[in-house]
Amino acid sequence: MDSKTDNDSSESMVGLLSEPRRRRILEWLQEEGSARVRELASAFHVSEATIRQDLERLENDGFITREHGGAYLNPVAPQVGTMTLHHQENMDKKRKIGALAAGLVKDGETLILDAGTTTTEIAMRLTTRRNLTLITNALNIAIILGAVPTFAVHMPGGQFKSPTLSLSGDKSVEYFSNIFAGKLFLATAGVDLEAGLTYPSFADLQLKEAMIKAAAHVYLVADSTKIGRSSFTRLSSLDVIQSLITDDGIPDRVAREFERRGVEVLIAS
Repeated sequence: MDSKTDNDSSESMVGLLSEPRRRRILEWLQEEGSARVRELASAFHVSEATIRQDLERLENDGFITREHGGAYLNPVAPQVGTMTLHHQENMDKKRKIGALAAGLVKDGETLILDAGTTTTEIAMRLTTRRNLTLITNALNIAIILGAVPTFAVHMPGGQFKSPTLSLSGDKSVEYFSNIFAGKLFLATAGVDLEAGLTYPSFADLQLKEAMIKAAAHVYLVADSTKIGRSSFTRLSSLDVIQSLITDDGIPDRVAREFERRGVEVLIAS
């Protein structure tokens, strides 16, 4: 093999390795809104020079804007102004899941709603209930449900994350340590039989753990495209959830395996 072929092969291998990393860096930014080169290099176990190359590529593709020492997601301001979440794919599946989940809620209950597009679909279908107490870290969900006169809506403190319209951080975690709710509707980036629940970044892991501890029954809401998928950071095994609400795209054998492991599977169709 001549040197040119060797070089071509080496460049192809670098491309194969870097594409999944760039995808996960973009997922991180879509979750957090911004990131520093230093923290990305540490998280992905590569050099800062490599991260800068990844960010340059993502900027050239129109996803982000680089700044000194880091980058931020494009565009964020219009989404915040219209209370629109970034992830709008698979909405038909999410609407069906939202309808099924909302049907499980009775008047007078106390609920925790995680931030996310699927949990927003749940919130939109709860407005006909009465006397609910709702705790959420999602600003858009608080606005939707806060308009219902018989609802008591509570939010933690913390740092605002514009892509997810949510509050996060130590103050949010501390707030949930004093809460007890009958049901939690928990969002996820990926759920896998072996990897468990996974998310694009580290920031919300402690908050989600606090939500789980505060609820008697944890419903994971995840459309079928997230099943069998793993994101960057692992929250937990499947042991922390009692029910999975998904759509009819889940393979039968996978649904049976969830059930075998003690997770009730509710399919929205």
